[in-house]
Amino acid sequence: MPTSVILVNFTDQGIRNIKDSPSRLESFRAMAGKLGVSVKSAYYVVGPYDMVITVDGMDEAAVTALLKVGSLGNVKTQTLRAFAPEQMEQMVSTLA
Repeated sequence: MPTSVILVNFTDQGIRNIKDSPSRLESFRAMAGKLGVSVKSAYYVVGPYDMVITVDGMDEAAVTALLKVGSLGNVKTQTLRAFAPEQMEQMVSTLA
């Protein structure tokens, strides 16, 4: 099951409504579940991003469907495909 890391920044609207962020996260978990995506972890962070979320999806198409969350106007996201160390070891083993 592919793993992805989602980097989240709050928009101006998201900051104005920051008190709603925990409930928005729960709504995101529910939406992800309906798409066949499991939220493995979610952290609020300090630095260039406001949240870091890791998800497992049936495939990249299911994870990409999570882009819908950006249309609600509270966040901007970047989604990165992640590989476990074992997966990377397998990929680089074929290099000459």
